[in-house]
Amino acid sequence: MPEAAPLLDAAWRIDPALVRRGVPAHVSLLYPFIPEPALTGEDEQHVRSLAARFPVAELLLEEVVTASGFVGVNVPGLQPIVDAFHAQWPELRPYKGRFGTRPAAHVTVAMGADNPTAAAGVRAAVDGLLPLRTRAAAVQLVALTEQGWQSRLSVPLGVPDGS
Repeated sequence: MPEAAPLLDAAWRIDPALVRRGVPAHVSLLYPFIPEPALTGEDEQHVRSLAARFPVAELLLEEVVTASGFVGVNVPGLQPIVDAFHAQWPELRPYKGRFGTRPAAHVTVAMGADNPTAAAGVRAAVDGLLPLRTRAAAVQLVALTEQGWQSRLSVPLGVPDGS
């Protein structure tokens, strides 16, 4: 979601430690996912099948949300695909339960914003950039490896054979 990059940039200008540099603006469909060594071809096929079920999404980002140390922007237009991923892998607890059993689809803007002044500053800066139009056109399967986050698979939304 390159159009959402300014949201992360705004948080970085307030406190660079709040943003994971090198990780672009995105919506995590299911995190944490299956550990990289345990990922199978069947898991990849499920990702392809799920991506095929959903069309490219034109999105309007409007709502900033905060929780303890967290600032994000809800992306309700992607909630159906987030829910589908949760249903496919019900044994995985999204965000280890931090945001409940059905977390809202969102772009993480800042993490570790434990300083209330920094969190308020990020919220105000991001709020000033909204509403923001963006689109989701693909599902990326990334895995945390010893070398860091690695792309394992990219599947366009709405394409029946996933290619």
